[in-house]
Amino acid sequence: MSDSIKHECGVAMLRLLKPLEYYLKKYGTAFYGINKMYLLMQKQHNRGQDGAGLASININSKPGQRYISRYRSNSAKPIQDVFEHVNARFLELKENNPKKLNDIAWLKQNKAFIGELYLGHLRYGTYGGNSIENCHPFLRQSNWRTRNLVLAGNFNMTNSDELFNHLLELGQHPKEKSDTVTILEKIGHFLDEENDRIYYDYKGKIPKQKISTKISDEMDLQQVLLNSSKHWDGGYLMCGIVGHGDMFALRDPAAIRPGFYYHDDEVVVITSERPVIQTAFNVSCEKIKEIERGHALIVKKDGTIEQKAVVKQLQRKSCSFERIYFSRGNDKDIYFERKSLGRKLCPIVLRKLNYDIKNTVFSFIPNTAEVSFYGMIEGIENYLIKESLKQINNPKKKLDEIICLKPRVEKIAIKDAKLRTFITQDESRDDLVAHIYDVTYGIVKTEDTLVMIDDSIVRGTTLRQSILRILDRLGPKKIIIVSSAPQIRYPDCYGIDMAKMGDFIAFQAAISLHKENNNDHLITSVYNKCKAQLLLPKNKMINCVKEIYKPFTADQISQKISELLTPKNINAKIEIIYQSIEDLHDSCPHHNGDWYFTGDYPTPGGNKVVNQSFVNYIEGNNSRAY
Repeated sequence: MSDSIKHECGVAMLRLLKPLEYYLKKYGTAFYGINKMYLLMQKQHNRGQDGAGLASININSKPGQRYISRYRSNSAKPIQDVFEHVNARFLELKENNPKKLNDIAWLKQNKAFIGELYLGHLRYGTYGGNSIENCHPFLRQSNWRTRNLVLAGNFNMTNSDELFNHLLELGQHPKEKSDTVTILEKIGHFLDEENDRIYYDYKGKIPKQKISTKISDEMDLQQVLLNSSKHWDGGYLMCGIVGHGDMFALRDPAAIRPGFYYHDDEVVVITSERPVIQTAFNVSCEKIKEIERGHALIVKKDGTIEQKAVVKQLQRKSCSFERIYFSRGNDKDIYFERKSLGRKLCPIVLRKLNYDIKNTVFSFIPNTAEVSFYGMIEGIENYLIKESLKQINNPKKKLDEIICLKPRVEKIAIKDAKLRTFITQDESRDDLVAHIYDVTYGIVKTEDTLVMIDDSIVRGTTLRQSILRILDRLGPKKIIIVSSAPQIRYPDCYGIDMAKMGDFIAFQAAISLHKENNNDHLITSVYNKCKAQLLLPKNKMINCVKEIYKPFTADQISQKISELLTPKNINAKIEIIYQSIEDLHDSCPHHNGDWYFTGDYPTPGGNKVVNQSFVNYIEGNNSRAY
């Protein structure tokens, strides 16, 4: 999208099911697990820019030996930094004692990150700073292997304050209020209880030293997660490893956040995206499964793999914005869905052009809109074929004109990734902002309409400050910006940094229309209703902000958005059009999580967040609503 937003984190988890000697013999390297983790994380780089982390566990280490390794980075290139740190010790060994690189027993005893279990995380921060303390995986330590917990996830909880209070009720004294810390400590608490349960079952019956083995064998991770997640409200793929070698991946009950897994007799692998598994392990997509909503994929120390129900399932509301923008896009289903989104826009684009294809140039703005662009062009071409067949017997039409007419497709906008707006003076900085994008000159004629497809329009600031200004220099009579997503009207609270109502250009447009129509009393009424809602239990709340949009059609709001985003002193007429909700659902039939566009939140906490966000806007409180 033309506006930059921070979005979903990414996770990658790997369990090697064979002894490490097996991978050395078959694949020629003792670092099979590390190499695969690098691929899994690098191929999900779109999900993390603020930081990265990697943890590993060596299952069969002896007491006194290190068995948990972890390194996190918040550098400019965090994945590279993490794996340079991991590999540095092995590069030194290669230079000084290369034979040791194939000595599995020695490596496991003497070198970090040689183990059977790995958990990697890519952070795209939505809360908190970009400090190393905010990078996953998080670690809860103990001298008991079965009480150690490594945790990472792709998640946001709408009720962090509630979860924090639950910890206080348990008698804890948490060091932070963040959802990550509260989740870690909540799971840790019930992990401790599970340890205590098994310990006291065997106390006095067998030697204490052997009880640890019993705890490892009998630990009920399903029950631990069931107790821990009772009050969670949010979207999540929560991944964890217990120190003795059990691991889990728990998905939210509405399937908001994605989670995929694959296993054979060599590995179990879990990731945020499906294609990364296909790439890293060269397997077909049919062999890769989704973790069921509300279920945990649990892999025991002995390699047993089970998917178990943990949280009562809600209606499936997997995120449709995931399909439009968040994913890398090389998933076969997402690819065709994005093309469909583009095709669905053809009828309205053609109407806005008055069907004048000859004098229209088609292009796209960010790379994430490219596939939707292909779909739109296919739709235009199909229209031209149908029109040609209608006109082929028309004696007034020249045959070559009919056959040769095709959409003019050009590369128009180019983002200058190296340009930095470092000057603080407003006028100077605004001038630099206006030149973030560059254009291809000499293609567009003065009688042309320029159609540019964007994947979505959230705030519209980049359009107004940069893109439209630079496109106008080409001299078109009209510029049409086409969004493959519907109007973004409501905040997200499940992992995306879109929590402030006043940021959305669609919301600004609706407020402007109300003010133009002297409807300030309606705005005040909605504010009072939202305030009243916040006094209710969250499961009783409704989304009162919908009333802000109710008096207006989508076209009316789009027209107002066009006005608000039109820069001063440009010559071209500006029009902005959006995908319809109906066509979104047709394009992504199995992913109907559309709360960004409709306000229909999949969990009760969503209604609490949207009401709070509106209250914050009216009261001038520039903070997120959860």
